[in-house]
Amino acid sequence: MTAVAVAAVLAAVLAAQPGSAAADPATPAGAGAEVEIPGPEHGTVAGSGHTRVPREGQDRPASRLSAAEAAADGEVAKMVDNGPTTDRLDIVVVGDGYTAAEQGRFHADAAEKWAELTAVEPYTTYRNLFNVWTVDAVSNQSGVSGDPGPGTVRDTALGSYFWCGDIERLLCIDQDKVDGYVAKAPEADLVLVLANSAKYGGAGYNEPSATLGYEGISTASAGNEKSGQVAIHETGHSLGKLADEYFYPDHPGYERYTGPEPGDANITTLDAADLASRHAKWHHWLGEPSPDGGTVGAYEGGGYYVTGLRRPTENSLMRSLGKPFNLPGVEAMIAGFYRKAQIATAVTPTDRTLRARDTAKALVPQLTGTDGRRLTIRWYLDGRELKFLAGRTQVRVSELTGRLLDLRTHRLSITAQDRSPSVRDRGISAAMTSTVSWKVRL
Repeated sequence: MTAVAVAAVLAAVLAAQPGSAAADPATPAGAGAEVEIPGPEHGTVAGSGHTRVPREGQDRPASRLSAAEAAADGEVAKMVDNGPTTDRLDIVVVGDGYTAAEQGRFHADAAEKWAELTAVEPYTTYRNLFNVWTVDAVSNQSGVSGDPGPGTVRDTALGSYFWCGDIERLLCIDQDKVDGYVAKAPEADLVLVLANSAKYGGAGYNEPSATLGYEGISTASAGNEKSGQVAIHETGHSLGKLADEYFYPDHPGYERYTGPEPGDANITTLDAADLASRHAKWHHWLGEPSPDGGTVGAYEGGGYYVTGLRRPTENSLMRSLGKPFNLPGVEAMIAGFYRKAQIATAVTPTDRTLRARDTAKALVPQLTGTDGRRLTIRWYLDGRELKFLAGRTQVRVSELTGRLLDLRTHRLSITAQDRSPSVRDRGISAAMTSTVSWKVRL
């Protein structure tokens, strides 16, 4: 895209007068869904602000599926199984523009995008906290509308289309149709829609679903590697609740932010000295080397404004595609994971009293990665730690005979704690512990 074309897009997106809120003040008012526009293909900027788009998709009148196609439509599979949905963060992947004969390709594309996602920290370390579901959406035609040009219209299951809002790279969907397929999965915390296309594009629908409970929808072209980076950036908003760290240079109204202190974890009106003295925001990371390069400080520009707001590092994934999350971003993402997931899950049912012949067993997922993280596992009987059981995930009740000196019902519990060096905020670390308890009696 030429510089003139980029300027035209920004002019359309930023037409509204900026306000004082830290959220993108350029989002037009009105009905529809608010989405983030990915940055231009030829460049590194992660986004181009927000706009509102129709909830409806763009497709031809739906044709009838054959009996065989209808049987495959809506089929659900668990691509990654790390435990029960109640204690895991569940991602639902739905494809659009895949015919019945192309569902195998959809599953391969979904696996490839999952591998791309888990190559980025903290997804790499926490990959075992996730389940991944695929839902087959059978389209009558292969590909999606808007590829290669705005005049191309295809009959697809989700009505996906490029040129949404006359922006070529903005890949929109029919939200009601997406929700219809997502509802078929047992649980959805995050939704990824893959378009059967190699064209660069995507979108971030980061408003939580009031009906299905998921945090947001990211759209991406299955055959475009850079589109996958757009999707990962969008999870920074939906799961990490992170603000954009990019800004609009040379655009009237965005020269300086004069509003109140934003609630977002990764932008601030304070400089580094004020962050340190007030123990505010990312003060506990100041001066530390960050995975995205450089050291954590308070860099001018962010939240769409050139001045008045500061970001933690020069160039993280919340500003530029292909970069890692910075240290405060990693911490916020881990907090988002633990809002949905637990690290201790009961394998032995907890709704009955265990006897000497029974075994109390829990599932504690292994955390991978390279940051020296350690999980601590402790067992307690009536609140008193049984140190000889440390690190184990199952215990035979008969092993406790010497400690159960009466016939009363006692409480046996296991506590798993994630003591990650990637988390320094005590409010976040407090949520990184989970406990499972059983009643035991001889």
